[in-house]
Amino acid sequence: MRTWWREITGLVLPGACGGCGMPRTQLCPVCAGALYGAGARRARPVPEPGGLPVVHAAAAYTDAVRAVLLAHKERGARGLAGPLGTALAGAVRAATPGSAHSGGPLLLVPVPSARRAVRARGHDAGRRIALAAAAELRRTGTSARVLPVLRQRRAVADQSGLTARQRVANLSGALEVRAGGERLLAGGRAVLVDDLMTTGASLVEAARALSAAMRSGLHGFVRPSAAVVAVPALSFEINRN
Repeated sequence: MRTWWREITGLVLPGACGGCGMPRTQLCPVCAGALYGAGARRARPVPEPGGLPVVHAAAAYTDAVRAVLLAHKERGARGLAGPLGTALAGAVRAATPGSAHSGGPLLLVPVPSARRAVRARGHDAGRRIALAAAAELRRTGTSARVLPVLRQRRAVADQSGLTARQRVANLSGALEVRAGGERLLAGGRAVLVDDLMTTGASLVEAARALSAAMRSGLHGFVRPSAAVVAVPALSFEINRN
């Protein structure tokens, strides 16, 4: 009951901006601009792990953007899924140029969170943002839907405190495509989606699992691209060197 009431009041009574705390608005214009006003760009973590798909991100994970993501994921401000979905949709468009005229739908494949984290938060933040992104893409003329075919096949350690190399090792072999998922992926263009990329380890493992399933299927294989809401600022800066 408490979770349900928090979600309803968050939608009806926004209270304060999720980015800066400005009263009587869910997201102020300044924070919205930080989230999706600059346009999505190619992002590469430092160091860049092998096997990472091409990633586009909407914003740098600083200040207001960090506050909005944490408010949605950790503090139950679920009304922020809409603006976050708009930001993610921009990154998906950048990752799939010409997709509006490609014929097949975009298939947004969320990187799954650990089950214990979803239970603790009371909602699946990544999937919620993906659904909002798909709705925004359809609203602007691009066929898109969410396809949550990835799942964890084994438990993994908490990623906080691990180095980039340790994160890759921790997640190696941790994901798989649900039975029959390769058939659902046929006929569309898969895009891995997540709220945040830090080291890229989660996207490496998600791409590996998706690629393995598609190679073993009966249909042609196209390596997935990836789109996220935010990345550390350095992930953008390296692209200018």
